[in-house]
Amino acid sequence: MENNDLLEEAKKYGFIQDQQVWLKAFMTYPDRKVGEVKESEEDSLVYFAKRFHMFSDKVNALLERIATSENKGSFLMKVLHMKDQVGNYDALGNFEAIYHTLSKAEEEINETIKQNREKNLSIKIGLIQEAEALQDSVEWKETSDKMKDLRATWIKTGPVEKELTDEIEERFKTALEAFFERKKSFFNDKKQMQNRTYDRYRDLIAKSVALQNSEEWEATTAKLKDLQTQWKQIGGSLPRATTNKLWTEFRKAHNHFFERLKVKITNEKADSKEKYYDTNLERKQELVSQAEQLLQHNSLNDAVRRAKELQAEWKKVGPVRPDVSDAIWERFIKACDRVFEMSSLEHYIRKRQQNANETYSHEEGLHARINALRDFIKSDRQELEVLETNLGKLSEAPSNDSFRNMLLGKIRNFNRKIKTKQALIEMFQEQLSTINK
Repeated sequence: MENNDLLEEAKKYGFIQDQQVWLKAFMTYPDRKVGEVKESEEDSLVYFAKRFHMFSDKVNALLERIATSENKGSFLMKVLHMKDQVGNYDALGNFEAIYHTLSKAEEEINETIKQNREKNLSIKIGLIQEAEALQDSVEWKETSDKMKDLRATWIKTGPVEKELTDEIEERFKTALEAFFERKKSFFNDKKQMQNRTYDRYRDLIAKSVALQNSEEWEATTAKLKDLQTQWKQIGGSLPRATTNKLWTEFRKAHNHFFERLKVKITNEKADSKEKYYDTNLERKQELVSQAEQLLQHNSLNDAVRRAKELQAEWKKVGPVRPDVSDAIWERFIKACDRVFEMSSLEHYIRKRQQNANETYSHEEGLHARINALRDFIKSDRQELEVLETNLGKLSEAPSNDSFRNMLLGKIRNFNRKIKTKQALIEMFQEQLSTINK
């Protein structure tokens, strides 16, 4: 605030008399001398106005701390001390407003203290109600932990009015003791309950053993699954070692039966597996034959379209015997590669002729195709060299297995495509030889 504003504020709340600075009366406080004129009257008035703002800043800082604190009651004495200073602090300003502000803060703190005491009572009544709601529970461990938590919270909660203390303490204690007495009684009976549970488990084991060598496969499977369901429904609380021993005996009988059933199913599958393989092999041989004849009986566009259809059909055919699987696949993919490589080559030649605005003779076209294929092979071998270099640098760590397999697959593909291009070169060279003859 500028000195002119401070001077006007000082004149509003104070005055000079006989070279002394006075604060005007306010509320029940009379006019009060706050200092003497040191240099000039105006400088003195501004000085005491500044002192008022210093005092006001202290009050505001205290109010801000109160507003952000959870324990507002601890600030009551500081507020009262500030109120006392309103009547004797040497400064010029609106002390009446500050007094009312501090009085409001005092009222709010007193109300908070009162509310806290009521809150303590409310919390303890809530704890009593929770304990009473749990005292009939049969969830022993969970409820025991909860009751202990309630007791810990009770201890941490502040006191209530003295005349209510004995009543609520007794009520809370009664609820806790009611639960723990029931828990004690339950565990006294637990041994008898365990004996009954043990007998039920033994009965299910005996029934399982009686069924383990049965050859009525479907009916016995249903019966054993029903026994498993009954086992899960028994529950009980036998010692872990006892439960594990009984379970092992029970599962032994079931495993014996289902292992026998597995062998039976495996044998049945083996009988039909060879027929299944033979059927798939016949279908794949048919697809290979069609793929190998694509360039003989179709236009190039139709051959490409049909090759893609044959590949889609191949995926739908089941497996063949492992000893012929790789060979039949190699024949098929080589036939398809031949179609695709030829399609790529012809596309390249057409584009090259269009860009050069020229037309090849038959012999020139054969030479152009041979040269293009040689360039393609050169490019493929460069790619292949990069792949093989990367593979050689790859460590043998298991974490690299996936990447290693990917590289090996790409290397196989490039080698196969190079061979396909070489075969096409040989075909075009034979055609050239025929022309030259």
